[in-house]
Amino acid sequence: MPLSLPFDNSYARLPGRFHARLDPTPVASPGLIAVNDTLAQELGLAPQTLRSASGVQMLAGNAVPEGAAPLAQAYAGHQFGGWVPQLGDGRAILLGEVIDTNGTRRDIQLKGAGPTPFSRRGDGRAAIGPVLREYIVSEAMHALGIPTSRALAAVTTGEAVLRERPLPGAVLTRVAASHIRVGTFQYFAARGDTEALRLLTDHAIARHYPQAETALDLLNGVIAAQARLIARWMGVGFIHGVMNTDNMTISGETIDYGPCAFMDTYHPDKVFSSIDQHGRYAFSRQPDIAVWNLAQLASSLLPLINDNDEAAVETATAALRGFGDLFRAEWLSVFRAKLGLTTAEPEDADLISGLLDRMAFARADFTNTFRGLADDSARDQFTQAEAFDQWATAWQARLARDLPDHQARLRAASPAYIPRNHRIEQAIQAALTGDLTPFHALNAVLARPFDDQPKQAAYALPPRPEETVTRTFCGT
Repeated sequence: MPLSLPFDNSYARLPGRFHARLDPTPVASPGLIAVNDTLAQELGLAPQTLRSASGVQMLAGNAVPEGAAPLAQAYAGHQFGGWVPQLGDGRAILLGEVIDTNGTRRDIQLKGAGPTPFSRRGDGRAAIGPVLREYIVSEAMHALGIPTSRALAAVTTGEAVLRERPLPGAVLTRVAASHIRVGTFQYFAARGDTEALRLLTDHAIARHYPQAETALDLLNGVIAAQARLIARWMGVGFIHGVMNTDNMTISGETIDYGPCAFMDTYHPDKVFSSIDQHGRYAFSRQPDIAVWNLAQLASSLLPLINDNDEAAVETATAALRGFGDLFRAEWLSVFRAKLGLTTAEPEDADLISGLLDRMAFARADFTNTFRGLADDSARDQFTQAEAFDQWATAWQARLARDLPDHQARLRAASPAYIPRNHRIEQAIQAALTGDLTPFHALNAVLARPFDDQPKQAAYALPPRPEETVTRTFCGT
C-alpha cells in the first residue's frame, strides 16, 4: 500500500501548459543513503516512515504516495547568456506540496527521477556524486543561515548512469519554498501568453509575496530578495557557478547546486565551474549577473506592469536600478558583522575592501581569515603578514568606537566550517566504493558551522596542494 502524505498541490491546479503530468520512472533496487530527520519533522513527516521499505520505494520514485500530483515543470532560460526557449524539468519530478509545521508551503521534488518531456534526449537520471554534493552543500547553506533548497533524503537506485564512465545512480529528495524560476516567467513571455503570465504572477504573489498587489510589487520583492541572497553568498565565499535564469528562484532561495564551490584562497575573480570558460559567473560578478537575470524577469513582466510599452520599460528600469543600493546595503551589513561591528560609519566600506584586497594579494584563506579575527589567528593566513598588520591597526581603532564583546559577534558572523571542495570530493570518492562514512561525518560537522569543534578541527583546514580542487562539474 503506498504511503499517504498531506499534499495540497496548488501548482498542479494551474493549466496544463504549465507542466507535464507523469510519474517517476521506477529504478531497479533502491537503497537508503540518508534521511534528514530534522527537516522531515519540520515537514510533519515521520523519519522512521521515510526509512521504511515503503518509504525508500517512494523516495526512489518506485511508489507514488497518495495525494501526490507528479509533474515536471515547464520553463525556459538564458544559459551562459544564450537563450533557450524550452528547458523544463528534464530529470526532476515534483511530487507535490505540503504545508509544514510553521504553516509554510513547501515543494517536495525527486531529482534524478527519470526522463520527462523536457529531457532533451537526456536520461533523466543523476549520479551519486552530484546528489551527495547537493545534499552536503544545500544543508550546509541552511546551517549558515542562507536561504536555500533543502535535502530531505537521498537514495541509491541500484542502476548505473552513463556519464564519462558508468557511475552509481541516485535520487535526491529536494524541498524548496517553490521551484518557480525567472525562466518560468520567460517561458510564457516568449510565447506571448499574457494569460499564463498573469496566472503565474498571481500564484507567485500568493505563495511568496502576499503583501504584493501588482506585477511591479512582485518584481520589487524578487529584486530585494535576490540582493539579500547574493550578499550572503559573498559573505561566505560561495560561488554558485551556473547563475542561469532557470537557476534563479522567485522565492530568493539558492537552488540547483551544480558546479558550485566555496573558496579556499580568496580571489575576487575565482571561478570553479568547468563550463564557465570566460568567467561569466566568477565570484565578484555574481551581483552583476543577478541584475542581468532580474532584467529578464522585468522584461517578462512588462505586459503586466503597464499597457503602454514605453511606460512599462521606464518603470521596470527604475526598479532594476534599485538593486545596486539594496545590494550595497546588504553587503555592508554582512561584512560589518564579519568585522564585529554593530554601528555604521562612512569609512566602513573602505575598511572591508581594504581587508579583501590584502587577502587577495597575500593569498589568504577566506573562511579562516574572518574566523581568525575572533582569536587573533587571522594574521597566520597571510603569506605576507605585514599586509594584515597595516590593516589591523585601522580595524582595532574602528572596533574601539563600537560596542564591546566583539569576539562573540565575530564567531556568530563567520563560520569555522564550510563544505570545502576537497572534503566533498573525498566523501564522493568514498561513496563510489560504497563507504558513506565520510559523507555522514562531514554533514555532522557542517550542521554546526559556527561552533568550535576541537575534535573536528581538521575539517577547518584548507586543502594541501595535492588535495586542491580547481574545477567542479554539473554532473548532467
